[in-house]
This record gives sequence, structure tokens and C-alpha cells, in this order.
Amino acid sequence: MELHIAKDPAQLSENVAAWISNYILEVLQSQERFTFVLSGGSTPKQLYSLLAKAPYNMMIPWEKIHFFWGDERDVPFEDERNNARMAYLELLDKVGVNPENIHVMRTDIAPDASAAEYEKILKSYFGKEETTFDLVLLGMGDDGHTLSLFPGTPVVHEQKAWVKSFFLEAQDMYRITLTAPVVNRAACVLFLTTGVNKAITLKNVIEGTFDAEKFPSQLIRPEEGELHWFVDEAAAGAMEI
Repeated sequence: MELHIAKDPAQLSENVAAWISNYILEVLQSQERFTFVLSGGSTPKQLYSLLAKAPYNMMIPWEKIHFFWGDERDVPFEDERNNARMAYLELLDKVGVNPENIHVMRTDIAPDASAAEYEKILKSYFGKEETTFDLVLLGMGDDGHTLSLFPGTPVVHEQKAWVKSFFLEAQDMYRITLTAPVVNRAACVLFLTTGVNKAITLKNVIEGTFDAEKFPSQLIRPEEGELHWFVDEAAAGAMEI
């Protein structure tokens, strides 16, 4: 695991944008496509906005990138809480992405049907491969959740399915999510975390005893791939570094 610390969220986004663009170019030297899992929430919004501007909008061969999502709220695409909507507005609508290479988690069908359909798509990409995604971008909640793997929920313990849907009582909504096993087969996983309100949780996740029931972000440990935590000084404030 590599820890990267930036002064503040703005500098962090700049650092991550540069890192991701270099990584994409490096990977595409030896293969024809790049598979990228996007994260929802507020933290990556600034990152997406940067990637959609110079120099990254010109550096990155967007037509070779295949986009996926880590999780989704079961709300219509038009709803501002929809993760895919945010990514389209901030990034995908502004760069030259092939629409056929964008794979949203559908919310216009039943959640269980959406999860089954998404797993089928993933199997068509990676079913015969040892490695799944080239890059998975993740966030971490104040409670230590990542994706829709929330503390104390059964999906935390999923070992077989690559995609699951479930009803999250605390939010009174269904969620659709990738599971830890499919993410842990990725070539690279990048956590993006900011804010003093996440400092104690971050310390527990990285330096504390393993307790995935309490801190599901600890589940993300790539089997063969890289793991990077990009954090700002406020989020890193409680760590022993």
C-alpha cells in the first residue's frame, strides 16, 4: 500500500489527475483498452472536472477507455444523487468517450435485475481473465464504508457474486454495488479521501486491527494489484506518519 498526502483537496485533485493520466498512458502502451471504475459522491467531483480540462482532456485517449461504476443509488438518472449523472455532467459529456464504452448501473429496472445485468457485462469483459479492472477509484465514508459496503450489512461478507443489490434501511433505498472480490482482482485501486471528519476512521482503516464488519474499507486489498491512498493533510491528521 502506498500513501500519498497533499496539502488540501485542491492540491490532492491536481495530484490524482496527473497520476491517473500518466497511469492510463503507461497501461495503454501494452494493451488496446483501459477499464476504469468511477466513484460517486462529492470527493471525486473536482477530480472529474480537472480531467475534463487541459491538459488532461487532450493527453488521455478517451476513446480507448471503458467506464464502469463502483456503486449506484436506486434513483432515476435525472436525480442529483445518481452517481452516473454526476460523472456525465463533470466528465463524460465533455470528453470524447465512445458511448458504447460507458456502462452505467441501470436504475430503470428492478435493483436485482440491474445487478444481474451488470455482472453479466463484467463477465463478458473479465470472465476469462485473472485481472479485472485496470483502475478502480474509490472513496471512503466517515463510517469507513466504501462502494455500498456499509458497516454491519450482509454484502460485506459476499464472496461469490461480483455485483449485489440490497435495501439499505438507514437510507430507505436500494443500492447496487460491486463486491470486494471483484475489486480485489483489479490491477490498481485508488482511494481518494479528504477532510478532518475522516481522520480517525482513516487511521483505524490503515493502521488499526482488521475489522471489516466495522470498517468495510479494510476489505479492499488487491490480491496482485496496487493499492494507493491519496489523502489530504486533514484526513491524515490522526495517523502515525
